[in-house]
Amino acid sequence: MLRLFLLSALLAFSAQAQTVDTSTLTGKVVCGYQGWFRCEGDGSNNGWHHYAAGSKILEPGHAHIEMWPDVSELPQEARVQTPFKHADGRTAEVFSSVYPAVVQLHFKWMRDYGIDGAFIQRFATTTRDKRFREPMDQVLAHCQTAAAANGRGVTLMYDLSGIKEGDIQLVIDDWKRILAEKRLDPKSAAYFKHHGRPLVALWGLGFNDRAPMLDEWSRLITFLRDDPEFGGCAIMLGVPYYWRTLDHDCIKDPRLLEIIARADIVSPWSVGRYGTPKDATSRGEKYLKPDIAWCTEHKLDYLPVIFPGFSWTNLSKSRNQPAKFDAIPRLGGEFLWSQALAAKQAGAQMLYVAMFDEMDEGTAIFKTDNHPPVGESRFLAEPDLPSDHYLWLTGRLGALLRGEAPDTLPKR
Repeated sequence: MLRLFLLSALLAFSAQAQTVDTSTLTGKVVCGYQGWFRCEGDGSNNGWHHYAAGSKILEPGHAHIEMWPDVSELPQEARVQTPFKHADGRTAEVFSSVYPAVVQLHFKWMRDYGIDGAFIQRFATTTRDKRFREPMDQVLAHCQTAAAANGRGVTLMYDLSGIKEGDIQLVIDDWKRILAEKRLDPKSAAYFKHHGRPLVALWGLGFNDRAPMLDEWSRLITFLRDDPEFGGCAIMLGVPYYWRTLDHDCIKDPRLLEIIARADIVSPWSVGRYGTPKDATSRGEKYLKPDIAWCTEHKLDYLPVIFPGFSWTNLSKSRNQPAKFDAIPRLGGEFLWSQALAAKQAGAQMLYVAMFDEMDEGTAIFKTDNHPPVGESRFLAEPDLPSDHYLWLTGRLGALLRGEAPDTLPKR
């Protein structure tokens, strides 16, 4: 019995530790990686960016995050003390994403739990401001280094939120710069390819809460695909959940579908579009299967987005917009698993988990403190679960996707 246990443990470790095949996104489970957390004194001069409203004052009652990170595995020099206190009086600590040790640990977790890699978020609007661009460059470099060290893959994802007419050139110029300055190497073994080309993701096309810029979106796709020096890329488009039917969260212009058809992968944004396992399950037949049929007809791959839960009370308070705490409960992972199962049964061959480190909206799957600080700010916690529960469960999603695990929610 002992030999059998040791063999099983060895096989599990080998499966997790082996280098990911980054030549394709097919069969992969990846996470969005924000990498946007900054701290006073970390050298970024971005204040408490994403920890506090306006990046200014971080104190009880003025938090921007909904979950508290577990920093227990970080070296002491990578931990940052805050004015928050735990119930036992200990000072609560956080991390800065610009510290290499932080990013290395995050990608080590991806390796340890069998997560294939991350899409590194890069907000196009902030590329114009050197104050914010330089820390983003640092995080991007840390991610590629950490991915290589841990046998994972990365993809650069441009978030086009806030882009106005004429601003697409920002993305083109930024892509040229980071390649020319060797801030990123899309040809490296640690960078995801798809259909033999480096994969670049563009998120935020077609949402009806922003101005449509179909000609500019098309120009950006053409540049990334066809430019003789900086092109040659495969394209993933992050689009509204109701992209195919051109309604609800999507613009109604049918030219959007023509633009989507030029991509290699389409990824509809699902966060907040449903809130229970039952609803998530029903979406497989109603939306995912028809989506995948459309993609098959147009020779695209389909990357469904799944998320563990949702809550943004502290963030909303900073905007003077009250929001329900724990608006979409995690249910110990049942909600996340139900989405993955629905996607698999609909025919999906890859999964995008939103997000690895998104503490602002309570969607993070990395290790968080289930005994967070107490006081005026309230944080999500599941005290009956270990801090790594959602990392472990996300790793099991890969086994589910590959047909190596039963459909039932796994138990530890």
